[in-house]
Amino acid sequence: MTTSKDKKPLRVMKFGGTSVGGAERMASVAEIIAGHLDTSEMAVVVSAMGGVTDMLIRAATEASRGDREHWKGVRAELARRHRQVAVQLLSAAEQATVLPRLAEFIQDFENLCSGFSLVREVTPRAMDTLSSLGELMSATLMAAILRSAGHKAEAVDATELIVTDDSFGNASPLADETTHKARQRLAGLRRSGAIPVITGFRGATHDGQCTTLGRGGSDYSGTIIGAALDADEVWIWTDVDGVMTADPRLVPDARIIPEISYREAIELSFFGAKVLHPKTIQPVMKKKIPVWIKNSFNTACPGTKICAASVNGQAGAKAITSVSDAVLVTMNGKDSLSFPRLATRVFNGLHLEDATTLMATQSSAENVLCFAIRQADLARVKARLEKTFELEMLHEYVGVLEVMPKVAVVVVVGEKMKGTPGIAGRAFGALGKRGINLIAIAQGSSELSISFAVKASEVKEAVRAVHEEFKL
Repeated sequence: MTTSKDKKPLRVMKFGGTSVGGAERMASVAEIIAGHLDTSEMAVVVSAMGGVTDMLIRAATEASRGDREHWKGVRAELARRHRQVAVQLLSAAEQATVLPRLAEFIQDFENLCSGFSLVREVTPRAMDTLSSLGELMSATLMAAILRSAGHKAEAVDATELIVTDDSFGNASPLADETTHKARQRLAGLRRSGAIPVITGFRGATHDGQCTTLGRGGSDYSGTIIGAALDADEVWIWTDVDGVMTADPRLVPDARIIPEISYREAIELSFFGAKVLHPKTIQPVMKKKIPVWIKNSFNTACPGTKICAASVNGQAGAKAITSVSDAVLVTMNGKDSLSFPRLATRVFNGLHLEDATTLMATQSSAENVLCFAIRQADLARVKARLEKTFELEMLHEYVGVLEVMPKVAVVVVVGEKMKGTPGIAGRAFGALGKRGINLIAIAQGSSELSISFAVKASEVKEAVRAVHEEFKL
């Protein structure tokens, strides 16, 4: 972090897919970057243009099924969108360099899809290479746009910076190796005053194999780079004004939260607040690097600051989030299977199916475990648990799985709820006044959040009731 009074603070600015969605948006991003150069040293991280990653993944899937026409159509659309930006925003000299480079990326796409069509398969490693081509193209364009505007800038492939394990499709960064490699690779650019424009989403194994950080992983890239460079701040530019007290689609008068803690942000993202990738905060927590959520479409809005400990706001609840596509699953271990053994095997099954447990409650005396998962995970989880407990169910040592569909999980989040009496009572009282029945309740010992399940048809009313009760 900056220590000298004469040294500019280092800010890592990450721009999402909607922020770099076309020529007009990329020009706006270049203006945002230029507007901070006098007061900041900059490193920029960019996502693919909006919709491109989905196009690439679909193209790979269709190619593996032998559908050449589909991926050839995607090839044409990729070339058109990126060429259009280059022609509109780049100087003639930059076009002469960048257009052939973009053509190389398009050729890489074609070569990969041709291979998928031949072998009728897409390996996770190959999918990572193809699905992250969009970031290479957007970083190449953004660096050239900045150069065309008279700024020193260079596109940098994050495979040269971020070292990961080999979990293709959802790789984890290796912090020490990444710090060493990123500082070494970017040292010259930083000394020269050039702006590194870094690809989001991508990384590489020790032996140079391209990996990706999971869907939505470009935000994660921004904080990984921020931590590696000991940045003073990380700014994540998106298409919303900041972290809200609730989903404005459910609560029209939801407001922007000026400041929240790391732990609150992690809790909100885990339970579905889409403004952040769930892993985004992890790299910066230890170094206490603040993260700002800002709107590239509304730069005058101050946004939300995420930091080690929020000092603002009232005690108690700070935000409400919800997951509306959930189901509630109940398992009865009866008397012959101890509760610890039941719970261990159930949660291991959920882990093997990569299913997120939204909330869980237990009755040790009755040997009953109840948990909520997303509807999309139900078929896999049900099959896994029925296989795991096949013999016990056959002999009736374990009851059949009971599934309650069309459930929503509502979560009240606030670090200052701890030590503030009556939070749960107020929340549940507000629901009772509106005739909303609680199906299940869970609260962790940290008192960072309170979760409860209601009918999916009542989620809007439930969120509004609690939001109104706490005057958020």
